[in-house]
Amino acid sequence: MAKKVLVVDDEKLIVKGIRFSLEQDGMEVTCAYDGEEALLCAKEQKFDMILLDIMLPKLSGTEVCQQIREFSDVPIVMLTAKNDDMDKIMGLEYGADDYITKPFNILEVKARIKAIMRRTSARGQIAKPESILESGDMRVDCESRRVSISGREVNLTAKEFDLLELLIRNPSKVYSREKLLNLVWGADYPGDVRTVDVHIRRLREKIETNPSEPRYVHTKWGVGYFFRV
Repeated sequence: MAKKVLVVDDEKLIVKGIRFSLEQDGMEVTCAYDGEEALLCAKEQKFDMILLDIMLPKLSGTEVCQQIREFSDVPIVMLTAKNDDMDKIMGLEYGADDYITKPFNILEVKARIKAIMRRTSARGQIAKPESILESGDMRVDCESRRVSISGREVNLTAKEFDLLELLIRNPSKVYSREKLLNLVWGADYPGDVRTVDVHIRRLREKIETNPSEPRYVHTKWGVGYFFRV
């Protein structure tokens, strides 16, 4: 079955070029040109990937990303015209999985999309030794990718869930930021370890009663992160 991609950008020539290139690779492409249209598409259809520009009319890309994360963990790659670390970090803060800076090479875009799709597909195909993980009052359902704490469901993004699952499956094992980046984002991911810090901070804000004094995801100063209750 063809992979479905939503491409969102107010520059129609960019959208046309991406659409043509992805369709050449057998993907099914839907296009949107402002934030409201993108959000409507994401609610009405199921996509395997969303390419989302940050600077959009009506709703910004970060606003769209944030709202999509309320109902979907579809992989989202942000497109930004600014070579600014803050833009990239803000995209990750709002739930994006990756970012690409304009001007970009369409071959890089396709490679990044395919890498993320391979990882997403592999997660669904690999049989895990346990589908339900419980620690303290936390319950993690790895098949439905749902997390609850004391019976209250917690909505995590795809990468937040991947981080939590890796850590809870290996309690007390300390992972360096570099190791987490490699295991969760893949060796071909071009970002740096700040990506891990952003996602760990967001994860703590969702699962910890007091993120500054975490109960679940702890920091081993100078080394990395680990899970322990």
